[in-house]
Amino acid sequence: MRFDLEIVAGMVGTGQRVLDLGCGDGELLETLISRQACEGVGVESDPEGFHSCIGRGVPVTQGDLEKELPATESESFDVAVLSLTLQAVRRPDRVLAEMGRVATRQIVSLPNFGHWRLRADLTLGGRMPVSELLPYQWFDTPNIHLCTLADFEALVEETGSRIEKRVLLDGAGRPARGLRSTFPNLLAEGAVYSLVTP
Repeated sequence: MRFDLEIVAGMVGTGQRVLDLGCGDGELLETLISRQACEGVGVESDPEGFHSCIGRGVPVTQGDLEKELPATESESFDVAVLSLTLQAVRRPDRVLAEMGRVATRQIVSLPNFGHWRLRADLTLGGRMPVSELLPYQWFDTPNIHLCTLADFEALVEETGSRIEKRVLLDGAGRPARGLRSTFPNLLAEGAVYSLVTP
C-alpha cells in the first residue's frame, strides 16, 4: 500500500463506518475492512478502479463522487476519506462541506502545489512542473484545482471544519521531518489531514 495510505489508515482507526471517495482500486478500503474491522463503501468513477474493487470484494458504487455525496444521508458515516483526489474535483469547497455533513471526521490527503521544487521548475524552466507525486503533463492531468497547503487550510476554515491532525509528506509519501515541519507550505510535498466538523 502507498505510504500515504498507511497514514490515512492509521488516522481512520478501528471499527469505523468509512466512506472512501475516489477509492481507486480499493486497496485502502480492503485494508480498513480486513485489518481494522471497519465497515465501508467506496465511490469510484474510473471503470478499471471500480472493477478492481469488485475483484477485491470491496463494496463500491461507480459514479461521480460530486453527485453521490449530496445523495448520501447526513451523518451516515464516522469517517469520509478523500485521498489525493481533492485537486481533481470541480468544486473542492462543496466536496469538503458535503464530507462534513455525511461524516463527523474527514481525512484528506493532497499534493502541495506550493512546494519549492514545483515553484522553481515553473519559474526557471517556464513549464508546468512534473514530479513523483504529480506525474502528469499539463495536457493530460486530472488535476484541475492546484492548491498549496496554505490554500487548503484556509478552505477548511471557511467550511467551518477544524484541523485535528496534520501529517506532512515527503516526495515518496512518507512522513516528512526536519525543516519541512518549520516551512510546510514551501518544503512539504504533500500532507494528510484529519478534520472534524463541530
